[in-house]
Amino acid sequence: PNYWKEGRAHVDEVETLSIVDTNARTNALKTGQIDVMDRPELKTLHLMKKSPGVQIIRKTSTTHYTVPMLTTIKPYDNNDVRLGLKFAVDREQMVQTILRGYGSVGNDHPIASIQKYYASDLPQRSYDPDKAKYHLKKAGLLDHTFKLHAADAAFAGAVDAAILYKESAAKAGIKIDVVREPDDGYWSNVWTKKGWCMCYWGGRATPDWMFTTAYAAEANWNDTKWKHEHFNKLLVEARAELDQKKRGEMYAEMQNIVRDEAATPVLAFADIVLAASDKLKYKNFASNSNLDGLKCSERWWFA
Repeated sequence: PNYWKEGRAHVDEVETLSIVDTNARTNALKTGQIDVMDRPELKTLHLMKKSPGVQIIRKTSTTHYTVPMLTTIKPYDNNDVRLGLKFAVDREQMVQTILRGYGSVGNDHPIASIQKYYASDLPQRSYDPDKAKYHLKKAGLLDHTFKLHAADAAFAGAVDAAILYKESAAKAGIKIDVVREPDDGYWSNVWTKKGWCMCYWGGRATPDWMFTTAYAAEANWNDTKWKHEHFNKLLVEARAELDQKKRGEMYAEMQNIVRDEAATPVLAFADIVLAASDKLKYKNFASNSNLDGLKCSERWWFA
């Protein structure tokens, strides 16, 4: 009753537990030891749905799985290489196999379909072995073996996703060697260090925030070190543009530039998925981050 935000906080206390083992977390939910678990194992979710007293919460989100290439390392400084590898992946297969259908295909830029300024008229990049082969041949690297570094620390199923990438690329005659890295130290030793690796982004609330964080030339978290003069000019100008139509056109152009010239294949957008007690109640579940925009302790109640 004395919480400082009026109309928030509907329970007396909140206890947060870290249970690493998936089976242990699942059993804890089924037996009532916990009320909610985030990131349940998708391949067994159909079984959990049948458990009495359990509900599955699903929300389209801005979280996306990426495969950044360091443009400071050859051959990823060559856009034909980048385009070839973008055409070499079967995104629909990624969604169905890795996400078990709990997501949607990516289009090689980080703006989700649920966001304002999403460029809905931008053509969807589809799996095309012939185009992949064309661009790699144009780059003179059709016989090159690309090393793709992966660990499930990047996201659940990242190693399997890398293997799927390898298999789909092989149909274009492109050779990928999947290098399995330790989960421990992945973000320190692999991400932004190795030429090509698996990654994920939680997304950001606005295109400006997302582009500024991960695609601006001098951004600390620009994990490809990609630099594009016109893109960076648009990014600055769009912040000051008050005409919403013009601003939307600027963001659409930026999405197109990133899609065709940046160094980040975007495989898929992953839904937020939670398993919870059916007594848990919520309203207008947020899509900007896990656990109801990380505000579950304020927003949720039981009934």
